[in-house]
Amino acid sequence: MRVRRWIALCIIVLGVSAAGCSRTTTTQPGTQNAWTQAGVLRLGEPDEPDNLNPLFGHTAATDLADGMIFSFLLRYDANGDYIPDLATEVPSLRNGGISPNGRTITVHLRHHVRWSDGAPLTAADWIFTYHAVMNPANDTKSRYGWDDIASATAPDPWTLLIHLKHPDASFLEVLAMGGYAYPPLPAHLLAGDANINHARFNDHPISSGPYILRRWDHGSSLTFVPNPSYFRGAPNLKRVIWKVIPDVNTLYTALVTHEIDVFPDVDENHIAAVTRLPGLTLKRKLVANWRRLMFNTSRPALRHRRVRLAIAEAVDWPRLNATVYHGYGKLAVSDIFPRSWAAPAIAPYRYDPSGARRLLAAVGYRPGPAGVLQRDGRPLDLTIYSGNDKQENTEAEEVIQRALHAVGIRLRIRNYPVNLLFAQDGPLYTGHYDMEWTVDTMAPDPDNSGDWVGAFIPPNGANTAWLNDPLVNRLALAAKRTSRRSRRKALYHREEERLHTLVPAVPFTWERTVTAINRDVRHYDPAAYIADSWNSWQWEVAPSAGKR
Repeated sequence: MRVRRWIALCIIVLGVSAAGCSRTTTTQPGTQNAWTQAGVLRLGEPDEPDNLNPLFGHTAATDLADGMIFSFLLRYDANGDYIPDLATEVPSLRNGGISPNGRTITVHLRHHVRWSDGAPLTAADWIFTYHAVMNPANDTKSRYGWDDIASATAPDPWTLLIHLKHPDASFLEVLAMGGYAYPPLPAHLLAGDANINHARFNDHPISSGPYILRRWDHGSSLTFVPNPSYFRGAPNLKRVIWKVIPDVNTLYTALVTHEIDVFPDVDENHIAAVTRLPGLTLKRKLVANWRRLMFNTSRPALRHRRVRLAIAEAVDWPRLNATVYHGYGKLAVSDIFPRSWAAPAIAPYRYDPSGARRLLAAVGYRPGPAGVLQRDGRPLDLTIYSGNDKQENTEAEEVIQRALHAVGIRLRIRNYPVNLLFAQDGPLYTGHYDMEWTVDTMAPDPDNSGDWVGAFIPPNGANTAWLNDPLVNRLALAAKRTSRRSRRKALYHREEERLHTLVPAVPFTWERTVTAINRDVRHYDPAAYIADSWNSWQWEVAPSAGKR
């Protein structure tokens, strides 16, 4: 309406040139929306990376940024299938990249790849990265998968020979992106350091990927520009501007006022409103992000399985999804993506507040002051942590708080910015929490030993449940070390049944994301796994007629 009034004013007011009106109201060549900035993509993101060195960054924001800055040996496409990146092809038994015994991986690298500072990127960079991951002086977030490597050599600058201690059906994940997969890091910059925990590179990385980080205004924005040395050729975009907007209401307003072109994973409270906005493309996808209530099983009150089960039974999880999250999520029963070949058939925890009270009584909890149960004079007083980027998180925690109060548990809510919550020295990875209401991003392979096996309790990995169960340890590693899918599936089903019994977490939902995108943006294809930057070199905004 404002644009139409301005056009009318330009027509009737004498002395105003037609050119002046067109600059204000007419779309740029090749665009459909007046607010589009040709060649500039503006991302609205609730978070910013906690560290741009993949060895140390824990957040989804880090995965997104790293997918723009770095080239990996492999990537996932939008549906979670491996595609070559620095590798010329995906290693397999058929092409000889995986040996018949499953213990040797051969990777052939592209020739003539360069870092953004002009230095060549070769197999030596990956070898350096492997040693940096395993260097005990480095605070690597996880050595999971990398610790299965017996040796790695580079017989020439474009070939990697990776010898494994055991066959590992999931090892290609280590060569891909996100999670515990780390791209080659620049040996020519970092090899002289005893450790790289505080290297300038961690905030100011050079690039091997499609974009260079030009500027990072912490708490405000990140600006990326094309990498002219990128092996696929410099992207068509002139800039990618990542606007850090932690509040979802402000994020929605930025979409309405055309300050951003992409609102990823629209929060549930705004989905209905976003569908009515003009000039947008909406892309919906079931993605491998599972929301869960995770327990720190090392905490005194939560060491008891029956206390964790009581909490699981005290909350009406389907109703929580239907009300706070408007039913958009797909209810989860495990941490294995429901579209995976390994997905188990497990009954969800029942809603049974009376049963919850009986479970608590069975481990010695008795009524105390203010309706809070106590044992040995200590009240059952717990704290829950989540990110403060979504209003729904707090609303859900308040529902959980009321449900637990009804069975005699006091619950306190403490929320943080996501980059602080998941930081190496944050509450989750230091174990200073009771319960976390968070989302974890899963890789396509169902291997989950990095999340549940005792060897990967922080600081050695991401097992923030502090679970160390001998049966889970054995089943998870056995599934990882066999290539026969039927055998792996049976092992994962047994493992998931054991996890369901132990209750280290209550699976809640798998996310069905809605991404709102300026219709002048092309090739922004949300990913089912890891990060939407999987094809960021293809992104375009209103390309010229010659490129359409």
